[in-house]
Amino acid sequence: MKKIFAILLMALMCPLLLQAKTNKQTVVFYVSLHCDGCVNKVMKNIAFEKGVKDIVCSRENQTVTVTYDADKTDVPTLQKAFEKIGKPATTTPPDPKQQKEDAHDHDHHGHEHHQH
Repeated sequence: MKKIFAILLMALMCPLLLQAKTNKQTVVFYVSLHCDGCVNKVMKNIAFEKGVKDIVCSRENQTVTVTYDADKTDVPTLQKAFEKIGKPATTTPPDPKQQKEDAHDHDHHGHEHHQH
């Protein structure tokens, strides 16, 4: 009887133990996303960084929300990954005046804007 109780107790604890192993955290980065090419560049690169579980880009808000496993990566490491692809990311909102200036003078390396 004690064995059955121990097995049942372990079976109930397993899902809790598995859940405790993932230390998920979410961070919002402010990134200059001027076009779909910018969004695609972020999605194709940052989504595959070690520890990244989910990524959501918003061109409208100029943000990238990253959910990650804090046991495998951290904010500074993720920021380095953004820098590596030419998309510096901060955790504080940029100055709106600076954002307008950057919109006219950003790097097109790796993608082109198409006029419609």
